[in-house]
Amino acid sequence: VQLQASGGGLVQAGGSLRLSCAASGPAFSRYTMGWFRQAPGTEREFVAAISGLGRSAIRYSDSVKGRFTIFRDNAKNTVFLQMNSLKPEDTAVYHCAGDRNLIVGTMTIPNHYDYWGQGTQVTVSS
Repeated sequence: VQLQASGGGLVQAGGSLRLSCAASGPAFSRYTMGWFRQAPGTEREFVAAISGLGRSAIRYSDSVKGRFTIFRDNAKNTVFLQMNSLKPEDTAVYHCAGDRNLIVGTMTIPNHYDYWGQGTQVTVSS
């Protein structure tokens, strides 16, 4: 499956952005989809993940819980990340990732995802 992330940009602190990740390929609904971010000089960090069909699990990192929402539209093969109340520390390149065979306990681990999008830059000014 191929993933294409979009929706990044420059926003002031307190603002909102919605990221999209469009997937091509069959059986998208069965894939666990995740969002990760990476700021310069840091390791890739888990942001949010949503499980595939039949396993209703959603996970958020503590740093974004209550501000970000992950959801998917299987009819459009797309997963979204709604980001509200953005902070300067949310500035990073955001990547979407997908995998068909993840178990719920590994949704937060980047190395367990087989497919990655190219990333979209999010910059939050203070």
